[in-house]
Amino acid sequence: MTIDYAQARENMVEQQVRPWEVLDPRVLSVIGSTPREAFVDEAHRELAYADLSLPIGHGQFMMKPVIEGRTLQALGIQLNERVLEIGTGSGYLTACLAQLGQSVHSLEIDPTFADAARTRLAARGLGNTSVETADAMAWQTDARFDAVCVTGAVAEIPSRFLEWLAPNGRLFVIHGQSPVMEAALLRGNVNAPQADSLFETDIPYLVGGEPAPRFVL
Repeated sequence: MTIDYAQARENMVEQQVRPWEVLDPRVLSVIGSTPREAFVDEAHRELAYADLSLPIGHGQFMMKPVIEGRTLQALGIQLNERVLEIGTGSGYLTACLAQLGQSVHSLEIDPTFADAARTRLAARGLGNTSVETADAMAWQTDARFDAVCVTGAVAEIPSRFLEWLAPNGRLFVIHGQSPVMEAALLRGNVNAPQADSLFETDIPYLVGGEPAPRFVL
């Protein structure tokens, strides 16, 4: 069976993403034109536009399209802005961010994921992206970014994520304890960030972002 991916993409936007209050025209345009199937393993390609978290290997998953849409809308990336992504994964969200902003630097702890994402992004001609194999929990940089996008959950928000924000920068992060986590947008400095609660969800933890083990007597 031949799948009409263009029609599937349109259906995803109109039946999933837009009804979940994603109304930003730039975000809808990017999601509606970026071939999600090109970032999905062949075994799952026919489900590329389903309302599902698709496995990408090593126990990791692509976020549902609706969550990706809300993430992009919350960050409100402008054409002149530099973005830091924590957790490249398949590279799909990287591609969307790159089309909205000036540049995207993405950190990926798994070298296999990083290599695959570089290949996919290059195939799309997205030369304003860079993927670095690194552990975000130990990464060091003097660079500052207008937006930081965290694609995996954290039990507690690391202060280092806020330190990477430029003045007036925004951090999107999903935090808390599974099965009820909070998606939030944080602004301001590391000592007194302003947080807006966006929605509740449940996604896999970022490597290193899991809750500390609890010992029960």
